[in-house]
Amino acid sequence: MRFDVLTLFPELFHSYLQQSLLKLAIEKKLVDVRLWNIRDWSTDKHKSVDDTPYGGGPGMLMACPPVYGCVEAAQADGTEPGRLIMLTPQGRKLDQSLVRELSTYRRLLLLCGRYEGFDERINQGLEPLEVSAGDFICNGGEVPAMMIIDTVIRLVPGVLGDETSSKYDSFGESGLLEYPQYTRPREFRGMTVPDVLLSGNHAVIAEWRHQQSIERTRRKRGDLMNE
Repeated sequence: MRFDVLTLFPELFHSYLQQSLLKLAIEKKLVDVRLWNIRDWSTDKHKSVDDTPYGGGPGMLMACPPVYGCVEAAQADGTEPGRLIMLTPQGRKLDQSLVRELSTYRRLLLLCGRYEGFDERINQGLEPLEVSAGDFICNGGEVPAMMIIDTVIRLVPGVLGDETSSKYDSFGESGLLEYPQYTRPREFRGMTVPDVLLSGNHAVIAEWRHQQSIERTRRKRGDLMNE
């Protein structure tokens, strides 16, 4: 799967791309991440990418020319175009359902905003899927873009060592939170591992885990039980 990150700060991704599962996925050629600096498509000597909003108001807006130029260049680089994602707090909230939807694409272009947002004609003309990391404001779209990459690659075949891992994650196929898990030692500071996990009866263990997931979801995220 290919990700094209369109940003004013590509250097923010240099360390990120060298870490953990993502690095291994890139080395195995299961995932390809390419960085595009929007500023390279600026049309003036100052490499400006923003301007003041018509009608007044605080801050600056990302302007059309460099954004369009960068998106069009990225789309042309490859055998097939990708799905353009605009990272904005006005977008559809990122959840596991959306992650699964995004994982069905062979290529995603992640457009990272800065300043006070985008000129509206970027949305009108390029018709991106607007995605929000949540009901809060970030300094830019770079961290939300990393969240999308981090969550989507888990669903790319071959990325996880155990292909069943993502199935049992919180918000996995069941839509429930993950059940509690334990490792050695059997007892630690008076806290012990539940006997059922030591029974060797896999059917009983599976049922216990399912019931624990239901109870944990009801207790911690009751809103999910109503969806």
